[in-house]
Amino acid sequence: MTLTELLRTAGGDPATNAGYRDHPPRMGFFTDTSVCIGCKACEVACKEWNHVPEDGLELTGMSYDNTQGLGADTWRHVAFIEQRKQLGSQEPGVFHDGRNGSTAGGSSQLRWLMASDVCKHCTEAACLDVCPTGSLFRTEFGTVVVQEDICNGCGYCIPACPYGVIDQRKGDGRAWKCTLCYDRLSVGMEPACAQACPTDSIQFGVLDELRQRAAARVGQLRDAGVADARLYGHDPDDGVGGDGAFFLLLDEPEVYGLPPDPVVTTRDLPAMWRHAAIAAASLAAGVAATFLGRRP
Repeated sequence: MTLTELLRTAGGDPATNAGYRDHPPRMGFFTDTSVCIGCKACEVACKEWNHVPEDGLELTGMSYDNTQGLGADTWRHVAFIEQRKQLGSQEPGVFHDGRNGSTAGGSSQLRWLMASDVCKHCTEAACLDVCPTGSLFRTEFGTVVVQEDICNGCGYCIPACPYGVIDQRKGDGRAWKCTLCYDRLSVGMEPACAQACPTDSIQFGVLDELRQRAAARVGQLRDAGVADARLYGHDPDDGVGGDGAFFLLLDEPEVYGLPPDPVVTTRDLPAMWRHAAIAAASLAAGVAATFLGRRP
């Protein structure tokens, strides 16, 4: 059985599957986009603590978004999504746009959807499967970290990520992404982005507890009339085994630039290895039969 297949069938906590004993509980992020105000304090804190280079600050055409998306130089990205649609007055982020015109059934309203995106720290992380140097590794907290000092810049991890998170830095070639502030976690501190968030939109803690908290928050919003409130990345039975960083969204994932049904890109790797082994064994048997058949 290959290492990939072993991890797929072992179940349970990813840190346990990675060989850690007596490890701390799995830690992660719950990002409640319904209370995000788009201040970008998380982006700034991430850059300052992790010494992430400045990334150009170019307006993208999406409202006040000036960092485009996640990449080697953007480990936290705050999206600004403007929507003009008929919404209930209690919906988070709803503003009357001051126009006298109306839409069918109600006045025109503007809504800003703001969301701080980050690496998902997948349970089944394809980037770990394809890394040839061991630069990517699973920590005792269940998170996924790139060791840039042993990254050889092969880039295999970039297409392997179902979320398009990992990127190579220009002029460097090595892969970079969020580490969930592994250095801070190791000394009992919370990640810089969560500490800097003024509205508690980014919540850090034990993943199982965050999932319970998130479910309660969705129920609270729906009771208040926010019918579109939903969780994304929280389900251990999804295509990546659940995310270590999951989100409360107020619209479809695609609106936020997130894939609706992400699937670990190396899910077929065990079967491929089995087929390769069978093919190799068949070839070896054929060669042996040919050789033996030619003996006098």
